[in-house]
Amino acid sequence: MKFVNCHFAVIFKTIMLNLKKFLPLVLAIGLLPALLHAQAPTQSREELEHKKRELQREIDEANQALKETKKSTRESLSQLRALKEKITLRSRLINSINEEINFINGDINTAYRDIKTLEKDLDTLKSQYAQLVVYAYKNRSTYDMLNFIFSAQTFNDAIKRYQYLKQYRDYRRRQADNILSTQVLLNKKIESLRQQKEKRSGTLKTEQEQRTILEADKKEKDDVLTNLKGREKELVADINKNKKDAQKVQAAIQAVIRREIELERKKAEEEALAKRKAAEEKKRREEAARKAAAAAAAAAAANKAAENNTAKNEPATPKPAAPEPKPEVVKTPPPAPVEDKPVRTENVLEATPEALALSESFENNRGKLPWPVASGNVIGHFGRQQHAVMERITVENDGVIIGTAKGAPVKAIFTGEVRKVAVIPGGGSLVIIRHGQYFTNYARLQSVNVKSGDKVTTGQVIGTAGTNELENLGEVELQIYKGVVRQNPESWIRRK
Repeated sequence: MKFVNCHFAVIFKTIMLNLKKFLPLVLAIGLLPALLHAQAPTQSREELEHKKRELQREIDEANQALKETKKSTRESLSQLRALKEKITLRSRLINSINEEINFINGDINTAYRDIKTLEKDLDTLKSQYAQLVVYAYKNRSTYDMLNFIFSAQTFNDAIKRYQYLKQYRDYRRRQADNILSTQVLLNKKIESLRQQKEKRSGTLKTEQEQRTILEADKKEKDDVLTNLKGREKELVADINKNKKDAQKVQAAIQAVIRREIELERKKAEEEALAKRKAAEEKKRREEAARKAAAAAAAAAAANKAAENNTAKNEPATPKPAAPEPKPEVVKTPPPAPVEDKPVRTENVLEATPEALALSESFENNRGKLPWPVASGNVIGHFGRQQHAVMERITVENDGVIIGTAKGAPVKAIFTGEVRKVAVIPGGGSLVIIRHGQYFTNYARLQSVNVKSGDKVTTGQVIGTAGTNELENLGEVELQIYKGVVRQNPESWIRRK
């Protein structure tokens, strides 16, 4: 009996040591399903997918633009520009694909580590379970439940022995279940690894296809560039023509702005002169009235003195006239400063409340103004730019040049008044719209729908886009002035 009790103690100690040893493993296995569902940063992947879709959409638009430019029988700057845009967009798309490959590689590495861990845990579980089975087989007579229980000296000891045996059997069953669940998780992880490898293979294939297309685009761009360089004289002539047309446009715009400033200045001077004359006339009338009142008072006083002298039979002694009263000077307190409104410098173009309100409204819409055409792309940025073909030559743009469809409707980007409609010889039509102290100028128009003095609203069609034969597309130039100072239109119109 003592041998049985001692042997039972050894068995129980072995069970408890094994439970303690494998408790972290059991907990880890319980957490593995949650680990399997854990993914790379979802938001980053969503942003990456959105970025890829947007790039693909822009590439499709660039392809459509390139298709339109290829309708011409010869190469054009717009064709070169479309190819450059495609190359830039496709390079960004390839970078996005590489980022996706990095995500997949990270998933594959994680899957490899998980598989190694699961295989190690599975081997440990199988080895330990095999030891339990062998030990149980060698001592199967000892584990006979009835003999083991009935050999107890007391009833409580028998109950404990029954509970110990039950816990041991439960432990063996859990070990077997853990082996099965670990094997299932291992199989799932292996399948996930296989899928990730297939996904990486497909993504690498897509990346290689994009690189092949990119190389073809670069070759086509180089061919177009070479052919355009062969037409250097034609391009230089076009640059000189555009420069002369731009000078004519600027002269017309500056003349209109100077005229507007001069008109507002004269108007302000006339109003000030009228106010000054009115004040002087009022002062003269008040002075005449005061003198008349003083004379009347002096005459009344003299008459009264004469009457008094006659009554006393005394010669009347004229009294000196009373001194004229000095006008009282009333000091006007200075106006209280306005805290909520920023102080604006005095500007004759904002002399009226309407002009001031229009200027402030225009300023408040900075970066939110609509494009003058429904669809188009910037083909000439504001300021000094390097020529697309002849890099040694720079061109100066007074506004932003937008390529669009030939004859496309051109719209006013803000409410205002048309101050000038002019035809620039060789440079199309020009419309100048005033918005308080701001002016929006629409150049290179083919036709015009408004006239000087018309009130226009935001989005109202004012004309149609002109045609650039060399570029083989429609175009319109948008310029924005604050007084006589040029502004960059791209900082005023909304981003596409």
